[in-house]
Amino acid sequence: MAALLAEARTLDPAIRQGDALASLADGTLLVVSGMGPAAAAHGARRLIEAGAGALISWGMAGGLDPALLTGTLLLPSEVASPEGEVFPTARDWRERLCAALAASRPVCEGRLLTCREPIGTAADKAIAFRQTAAAAVDMESFAVAEVAARGGLPFIAVRVIVDAAADALPRALLAAAAGAGAVHVWRLLGGLARAPADVPALSRLVRKYWAARRALSSVARSGALAPPEIPRPCRSGSS
Repeated sequence: MAALLAEARTLDPAIRQGDALASLADGTLLVVSGMGPAAAAHGARRLIEAGAGALISWGMAGGLDPALLTGTLLLPSEVASPEGEVFPTARDWRERLCAALAASRPVCEGRLLTCREPIGTAADKAIAFRQTAAAAVDMESFAVAEVAARGGLPFIAVRVIVDAAADALPRALLAAAAGAGAVHVWRLLGGLARAPADVPALSRLVRKYWAARRALSSVARSGALAPPEIPRPCRSGSS
């Protein structure tokens, strides 16, 4: 499951805006959910209803650990909510993927925090890092992990760092995404017109985005994403 079309296209460039649920060439099901926990949970449930036997939260994240640079791959050992709830990821699946990718790129296996809104400033990122010990933050993975746990399905998150801990997100970008589930281009342009000082920061972020996208695409091309045969727990009343 990917929140944004641009993230989904690293898995399959042919995915189109209207493809809310798609089947890739290898049979993998893909949902483009939109941003935020509620959209992610809905997308995860759609995948399960369509027959998915395992769930991946796929895309980009913001760095909280100052040691993580743009392009670093995060395969978290657990995902957490701001309230301190934690779900582990599928260890065998995560470790197999890590072993396949670590020789070609930096890989981190720390905690991933999911927040309802972006963390936009370096100061707020430092506070989140200190309070949660999370390596990075996104807006979807905890919700996907929760749905997977309820369904008894294996789950991992695959995230690449875009903005590092020291990078502030431009205010115009935050305003363009607020409450929208996606970044609205015309809202962003209007914000930049009102705050032209944000343009250099946005230009730097765009360069970081393309570097992160290339890293995410290389993970997609690795051929190592498929889950191993992980026994699913028996449910009460099932045969």
